[in-house]
Amino acid sequence: MSKRFYITTAIDYVNGQPHLGHAYEKIIADVLTRARRSLGQEVFFLTGLDEHGQKVQQAAQADQKDPQTYCDGLAADWQAFAKKLELTHDDFVRTTQPRHRACVQAVLSRLNDAGHFYKAGYTGFYSAKEETFLTEKDRRPDGTFDPSYGQVVELKEDNYYFKLGAHQQWLIDTIEGNPDFITPSYRRNEVLGFLKNNTLEDLCISRPASRLNWGIPLPFDPDFVTYVWFDALVNYVSIAAAHGDPTIAAAFGDLNFKTQNPPLELWPADIHVIGKDILKFHGVYWPIMLKAMGLPLPKQILVHGWWQKDGAKISKSTGNVVDPMAVIEEWGLDAFRFYVLRELDIGPDGNWTDAGFRARYQAELANGLGNLVNRSLSMLQRYRNGVVPARSNELEADAARAAEETRALLQQSRLQAALQSIWSLVNRANQYVDQTAPFKLAKDPAQAQRLEEVLYNLAEACRVLAVLLWPFLPGTAGKIYAQLGLEGAPDQWGAATWGGLQPGRTIGAPAPLFPRKDV
Repeated sequence: MSKRFYITTAIDYVNGQPHLGHAYEKIIADVLTRARRSLGQEVFFLTGLDEHGQKVQQAAQADQKDPQTYCDGLAADWQAFAKKLELTHDDFVRTTQPRHRACVQAVLSRLNDAGHFYKAGYTGFYSAKEETFLTEKDRRPDGTFDPSYGQVVELKEDNYYFKLGAHQQWLIDTIEGNPDFITPSYRRNEVLGFLKNNTLEDLCISRPASRLNWGIPLPFDPDFVTYVWFDALVNYVSIAAAHGDPTIAAAFGDLNFKTQNPPLELWPADIHVIGKDILKFHGVYWPIMLKAMGLPLPKQILVHGWWQKDGAKISKSTGNVVDPMAVIEEWGLDAFRFYVLRELDIGPDGNWTDAGFRARYQAELANGLGNLVNRSLSMLQRYRNGVVPARSNELEADAARAAEETRALLQQSRLQAALQSIWSLVNRANQYVDQTAPFKLAKDPAQAQRLEEVLYNLAEACRVLAVLLWPFLPGTAGKIYAQLGLEGAPDQWGAATWGGLQPGRTIGAPAPLFPRKDV
């Protein structure tokens, strides 16, 4: 059994409908998954939903539904969303599933038995909106709390706490000793800055069932349920455990609820893809939880930024939103996937503008890639009845350079740079059409051989592009292959080697990949 490349998204909170940020994170993970599979690796891609906690309980009450029925309805919407994005995930976790609950309770029992928890009274302020306790440090100079916390109430209650402080120096040393553990580097520096300038407070891992009953009960005290974040983070381990992961089985002999045969070797995760807003949970709490469990840490936490719309915060109340479903309906899935990955590097915040979307669609997709494929194959149809001529290697070096560069960038999760590398070949091939002018060569019988050389280079460049584009624009890559008369999908990186288009074969019918729109 060999370890699979294990990639996860954060699990989404089911108190509403999916938006642009959710789509962006899932597409990042899907491209990384397809790229690794194309490169010959076995990959396990996990996404899913976080269904417990006070916000869900309140939303269900407002909807006059019991929480499970409420979650089931929304889960169907989120699974339809994953389908619309054509995600290639291997499992979809819901934290209300028995397999997850069993794992969370096993983890809680293990950590409690090992002395990591203690019970204590608490008096202080609580934000139900953020499901978090606030301290005096969170107050503004006038004594109020930031409106982002919603209604803040004073609470007096007992709870269970996880001793984090004992692990603070270990975590600093671990992050400093593993430069790629949190990336990009400025997010790593953010976590280190937090750890070096603050004393790590113990984490409250429970909520009294009298106040909140929608959660996983503590196995050692049924008067309490598990804090939603402790529950949610465990999903990365619970699903690996459900698939019989041997590392987790060795650490938790009592976790005997394998659903998968044969077992899969998944842990540790290779990449957790998350948004910058949940970095503290993944960069501070999660490593300490894993250390306490006796499990190795994930290899990388890949942190992306947020989207704005027209330079302003995306907000339902102002109507300043981007509906991914509506964009996909109008422009196609691949155009949407292309824009979010090409516009924004993984790390900084991005700014969606409808004008920017249309401009990239026209310039790079319709006029760049679409026009190249359409004119290359149309000329082959017109001048040689669609029959591929003898091999010629003029664009071989350009194609090899783009493939090598793109491969290296994909392995570094640099998706924007990888797309730029692919487009260097698109631009080079379009320039080649202008330089060689095949439509002029076609008028001169003495140039018949030269015309065939040009036509081969263009058709073969299109074929190589299909392979390079597959992780990003799978629908488009498949269409290019079909128009070349090739069977199957261009989903194997090895096929990017020059010369794969066999002379003498007949191509299919050219059709526009990105129809021009009047904008």
